[in-house]
Amino acid sequence: MAEPVVVDAAYLKEIEKARRDLRALISSKNCAPIMLRLANSGSRITSTTWQQKNCLSWSLKNVDGRPEVSGEPANKKKSCERWHDAGTYDVNTKTGGPNGSIRNEHELSHGANNGLKIAINFCEEVKAKHPKITYADLYQLAGVVAVEVTGGPTIDFVPGRKDSLESPEEGRLPDAKQGVPHLKDIFYRMGLSDKEIVALSGGHTLGKAHADRSGFDGPWTREPLKFDNSYFVELLKGESEGLLKLPTDNALLEDSAFRSYVELYAKDEDAFFKDYAESHKKLSELGFTPPSAGLKEAVRSSAILAQSAVGVAVAAAVGILSYFYEVHRKAK
Repeated sequence: MAEPVVVDAAYLKEIEKARRDLRALISSKNCAPIMLRLANSGSRITSTTWQQKNCLSWSLKNVDGRPEVSGEPANKKKSCERWHDAGTYDVNTKTGGPNGSIRNEHELSHGANNGLKIAINFCEEVKAKHPKITYADLYQLAGVVAVEVTGGPTIDFVPGRKDSLESPEEGRLPDAKQGVPHLKDIFYRMGLSDKEIVALSGGHTLGKAHADRSGFDGPWTREPLKFDNSYFVELLKGESEGLLKLPTDNALLEDSAFRSYVELYAKDEDAFFKDYAESHKKLSELGFTPPSAGLKEAVRSSAILAQSAVGVAVAAAVGILSYFYEVHRKAK
């Protein structure tokens, strides 16, 4: 079992340095979409059949002299990326979650993680400069920064995650052919609500696919490197020339609970940013008790014990005083 992470002033300083390095790296390589998916992408749900035919693999290419991460067809024996470092969590068994295990070659070889080696290699550049930071913290920090540098909300990041090389079993894959009830079952397994499912789906505002490689034409939004609420705006418009609509994107319109949030976020970007930031934070902390939370609980427990002790002492004092009062009264 990994030792607890000591989140002291020195560790926090390294986190801030790593944040700056990640910001520069993500901006220069245009790799925000894949960094976000490395951290916590769990909102892309597809059927096995659809995956085998159309799944995207991520690669690095040069576009007009600039490096850019893009989508290409995956090997038909492999499935699309879906549950990555944080998205493997199971609230019932308390397994998986953001523990950095995705760097394990065994887990990385899972069909779901096809192409994420690129993001892991990018993170290694930062890890080499800041070896004290755990991989689990680094991957989640990369996702937070990816959202921020593309114009998204500021996401509260609490460090202290322990590293692990124990990988969850492969195959925690939802089957979109079973519809919305199954979709909810899968996300509820992670402890997520309907609102959080839709909010996190808004992460599809980042990224794109290429028709000649994946069978799909264009990005989800008009500006695939800008984090905003346009994913929901475009979703409500229906099919639009040049924009990608997956079956699972359209599924968000089929359920009344899901659709109510889609409509809200389409007209109110502030509401989307607020809910996304909260949902992203929750996903990044599945199975993780932040040191501050542990400290608060310890302080609360101590306070309760102290209050109990005071209560007992007061009760005892009252009892003693009552006894002497009775003795004194009878003596008269």
